This record gives sequence, structure tokens and C-alpha cells, in this order.
Amino acid sequence: MTYVAQTPLQEQWHAGGFLVSEAHGRRSRDRGTFASGTKALPGAVLGKQTVGTTAAAAALGTNTGNGTFGAITLSAGAIAGAYAVEFDDATHFVVSDPTGKQVGHGTVGAAFAAGGIGFTITAGGTAFVAADSFTVTVAQGSGKWVPCTSTATDGSQIAAGISFGYVDATLLDTPGTVVTRSCEVNASELVWDASMSQGNIAAALAQLTALGIIAR
Repeated sequence: MTYVAQTPLQEQWHAGGFLVSEAHGRRSRDRGTFASGTKALPGAVLGKQTVGTTAAAAALGTNTGNGTFGAITLSAGAIAGAYAVEFDDATHFVVSDPTGKQVGHGTVGAAFAAGGIGFTITAGGTAFVAADSFTVTVAQGSGKWVPCTSTATDGSQIAAGISFGYVDATLLDTPGTVVTRSCEVNASELVWDASMSQGNIAAALAQLTALGIIAR
């Protein structure tokens, strides 16, 4: 018996190949901008840059105390918008995030870090009184798409969609299609950033499920 040698067929990544099912029409997909310096294969799990890199503090009204804010730092968990810092007395305050959720208590002269923001309030010549308050406004992000990365602090550490096709944004921002809702996907065909551990992946899959993206 004679056998004819054949070159194995190796299937390449192709647009939408990871999809098991999706909603009628284009309801499962959105157009978006992929940030420059990135590449995404079909099935790449993406995050969205929703949080900027800067924040500024200002008195919410007319305060009695004249203490000052030091540098404000941002970390994973920061939310774009206005945080409220409200004093209970001369040295103690409570911080709430832009959704109104209380994220922690702080003390004048000590570093505060919770809810994705960090700062130190230094006492002035006149002490604070109850009801003195500040806002800490965290800048909005670009809204661009990048691979979901566990070490990010700009919101892209949260899985928010999946790249429908191949997008090469190495040199400049590039438009592309993102699957963002109402679909089933093949979990084995999803593409993850190298920073994502098994624990990170499990959390990201739960975040996709909350959006209606079900991994099978």
C-alpha cells in the first residue's frame, strides 16, 4: 500500500473563531479604539483604560481647617470621578469613592491608602472641624482598549471584552471590533496576557460572565 505524504493543515487564528454563539445582528459587538503600542489576536481578552494617571484635591466648600494635601497616588481599584473626604473631628476623616461607597478612615498626619487612592493630609495652623471636607478627583481614562493585564492600574486590569479580530496598534491608535456582551465563547481559544495567573484568569472569566460573555 502506498501512502501519499501530506503537509499537516495548521489552522491560524481567525476573526470570531472563538465564538460559540452570539446575539442576532451585531448586538454582541462594539467598535472601539485599541491603544497604540498593543497587538491583539482574535480571542484576546481585553481591558478598557477607564482611569487616568492624575488626581487633584480641592476643598468641597469653605473649610475651617487649613491643612493641606500631599501628593496623591493611584493604584489598582481607583475609580475615575470625585472621592469625598469628610472630617468627623479635628484629626479624623472618612473617605468615600465616586459611587458613594465608604472605602476607609484616615488620620491627619498619617498616610491614607484605600479604594485605589493614597495621600497624606498635613495639619495647618487652624485645626479642622467636623464637616470640613475635600474632593479628590481622579481623571478619566482614555477609554481605549488594551490586553487585560493583572498589573495595570488604569482600569484595564478588569476584563471588559474580547477582540473579535486581529488588531495591530503597534505604531498608533487603531480601530477594531470588541465583543462586549451576550455571547458564548470557547474558553480554550481565549488569549491571555502573560501577566495573568490562573487566579487572575478565573477572576477575569467571572468579570466577563457578569457582562453576559459566557466561557464554555
